[in-house]
Amino acid sequence: MKIKVLGSGCPNCKRLEKNVIQAIEEMGLDATIEKITDYADIIAHGVMSTPALVVDNNVVFYGQVPSVDKIKDYLK
Repeated sequence: MKIKVLGSGCPNCKRLEKNVIQAIEEMGLDATIEKITDYADIIAHGVMSTPALVVDNNVVFYGQVPSVDKIKDYLK
């Protein structure tokens, strides 16, 4: 599983990254996490509002910081 956290590095972006890491660890998933901060790369994903979460090239959340439980529900 390939996960990308898209954002400028703001506090919400950092919180999303932390929540993703925690969800993956709690679920014991084999996943790679990539942090994307370049605006051109973010826009290339069709995201206009950050932070955003991309799982296997599908944007699943944007403009919000989902809870660890919400992320886990999606990754099931």
